[in-house]
Amino acid sequence: MSAGATGVGSLPGGDAREAAKTATGSFEDFPYLPELPARGPGADMIGRSTGLLVDMYAHVEPSGWRISDRPGRDTRRARSWLGEDLDALEEFTQGYTGRLKVQAVGPWTLAAALELHGGEAMLQDAGACRDLAGSLAEGLREHLADVRKRIPGADIVLQLDEPSLTAVLLGRVRSASGYRTYRAVDRQVVEGTLREVFAVHDGEVIVHSCAPEVPFGLLRRAGAAGVSFDFSLLTEREDDAIGEAVEGGTKLFAGVVPGTDGPLSDPGGSVMGVRKLWRRLGLAPGTLAESVVVTPACGLAGASPAYARAVQAHCVRAARSLADNPE
Repeated sequence: MSAGATGVGSLPGGDAREAAKTATGSFEDFPYLPELPARGPGADMIGRSTGLLVDMYAHVEPSGWRISDRPGRDTRRARSWLGEDLDALEEFTQGYTGRLKVQAVGPWTLAAALELHGGEAMLQDAGACRDLAGSLAEGLREHLADVRKRIPGADIVLQLDEPSLTAVLLGRVRSASGYRTYRAVDRQVVEGTLREVFAVHDGEVIVHSCAPEVPFGLLRRAGAAGVSFDFSLLTEREDDAIGEAVEGGTKLFAGVVPGTDGPLSDPGGSVMGVRKLWRRLGLAPGTLAESVVVTPACGLAGASPAYARAVQAHCVRAARSLADNPE
């Protein structure tokens, strides 16, 4: 069993075909649907995910995305770009069988980013958060069905991006004025909402966050099959939670390669930290390849096209190194 490698989501540039070619060519065993935020509002992660919502719409204000009463130009643009990206991916995955990853923003990061009519985040209104999660779940169900129809051989992995999850749990999301923060959301409520959204997919659901203090235990209890994170932000405080997660069968999508341009170490060096973590936790080296998928630390939207291609190839080599020399 070889360790896998895949991308996180975003790539530089604005050419859907070029991006699909890169994502499928780099990761022949685990391609993903690229996101191209450089195209502008609606291609960014929040705008793209508002385009998936059912019976709920959003438009761009100077302060960010705000809920609207009806679909407007921004919603249409988000949906059109997603359609273009899916067409390109479909073209480069003819006859493909195997794992394929698609990404959307999770309910809590969306609630922290989307504004109500008055300008405050949806996060402050428990009823609005419930409606948002329901609308997102319905939209994801339709989106996954569309991907299945286009790429019938794919074993779809759904990634929910939740970079604001820790801030939501700890009451660190700032209000519109910036002078105060919204109250922390109860952990049971956060977990229950995630569980409901995960339930739309009968395959693997993973959660991505490149913020510090990822709540591994909560995500595992909510039913996440894997957690995708920036490996450089881990501290030994997370050891117990990670050890329990791995022993419970949770996959670690370890972001070990920097997402912005810089020198790349040798592939073996990139996964040295993962081997050390395994030793520290007293886990069997033989389980490394089954438990770890190698990825960039975060999306690659801020990278140069050449670096983005180099990083993806590097992740594949680093995964091979991990499988060949787990010790």
